Amino acid sequence: MSLAMENAAPRDFDFVIGDWIVSHRRLKERLAGCSEWVAFDGASSTRHVLGGFGNIEDNQLFLPEATYRAVALRSYNADTKSWFIWWLDGRLPESLDIPVVGHFVDGVGTFFADDQLNGQPIKVRFTWSVPVADQPHWEQAFSTDGGATWETNWTMEFSRGAAHSPHGA
Repeated sequence: MSLAMENAAPRDFDFVIGDWIVSHRRLKERLAGCSEWVAFDGASSTRHVLGGFGNIEDNQLFLPEATYRAVALRSYNADTKSWFIWWLDGRLPESLDIPVVGHFVDGVGTFFADDQLNGQPIKVRFTWSVPVADQPHWEQAFSTDGGATWETNWTMEFSRGAAHSPHGA
């Protein structure tokens, strides 16, 4: 059963609703001057929640060493017009990552958080875009200098899965 969408619900993330095959690229080591990328496949399924003021993305990541599950949970604050995105890694089911917070401008979503990596303070940036119709792109970058420079360390390219529901039904 699908619950009704709220009339005032934001449409920013509608492009990712449905089922996807995902091509991942991730730096082997982060913030270590590494230029070696590891490529792996994944699957993703995203549905509206909260009457459209949120969505949940269920993920399978087929890393070379092991497969794991993860969830992205997104919610929208209509007062601030900001999205909050949390990541829950199935290998650490007791811990939600610090949310990245941001919004969309001209179809590109940019989201930031202050976090730590190996005890070092970092800024985290997620960027969502759709450079080619129906082929979303996501990337993650870290900064150790307050956002003056960024190291992109993970990218995801989405293509529709065989059985998809573009309207989240």
